[in-house]
Amino acid sequence: MKGIVLGISIIACVTSVNAQELEAYRLYDGEGKEVDFGKMSLTLSKSDVILFGELHNDPIGHWLQLELAKSLIESNKLVLGAEWFESDDQVIINEFLNGSATQDHLKKEAKVWPNYDTDYRPIIEFAKDNSIEFIATNIPRRYASLVSKKGQGALDSLSKESKLLLPKMPYTVTKDDEGYESMKAMMGHGHGAGMNIDNMIAAQALKDYTMAENILLNRGKDELFIHYNGSFHSQNFDGISRYLKAKEPKLKVAVIAAVSDDSLDWNDEWKGMGTYILVVPVGMTKTH
Repeated sequence: MKGIVLGISIIACVTSVNAQELEAYRLYDGEGKEVDFGKMSLTLSKSDVILFGELHNDPIGHWLQLELAKSLIESNKLVLGAEWFESDDQVIINEFLNGSATQDHLKKEAKVWPNYDTDYRPIIEFAKDNSIEFIATNIPRRYASLVSKKGQGALDSLSKESKLLLPKMPYTVTKDDEGYESMKAMMGHGHGAGMNIDNMIAAQALKDYTMAENILLNRGKDELFIHYNGSFHSQNFDGISRYLKAKEPKLKVAVIAAVSDDSLDWNDEWKGMGTYILVVPVGMTKTH
């Protein structure tokens, strides 16, 4: 009898442990309806541009970025691009893609991020293996830094050679951008002491504008451009998305916004953040 009771207790314990299913992520559409990866991929295949917003140190988002490209390559002609490479890295990127430079050359000569090997290297190697263009879309950080310190006018002092790395000038900071407004609110509460808030926002806008311009410049007719960037740069269809639509209003732009939360359940605060919202647990392993 004791053996039977013990056996039942063990089964109950195992059942309890198994019932605690751990989810790595959930996907929702912009209205809060849960969707699976396959449905999202099918819908996104009809886009012109996908802005895949990431949390830079989240491995789940990076994994899904690669898996999305894999799922779309059969039905679309792809171009890939990313915030995490700057326009003056393009030469070494092209040399890596065409086989004249090694991965070691790329890592030494481009300004790769600390989590490059785990999070970004698989994507650019996928591009190489499948003969896909990979575009360095971001502004060289020294120019964004220059604007943050001295304002947009400081770009006029650059040499002709330097200006070749800039997008078409001048540019304007888009109005009613929630991201820029939140920056202003944050710095206005003591986080921007000694800094010019307008210059800081102009520098952020320069990054978004440059990435949008490089997407448009490098996307051919009937091509699907998948762009990887920090979620802040495109969520709520702001930032990069606003600059894209301002230049080409009919462009079909899809946004994936990424959030981290204690619960994977839907939160109404996320409504409208993107075409899809990727939710990952706060406790997910970080890559740097």
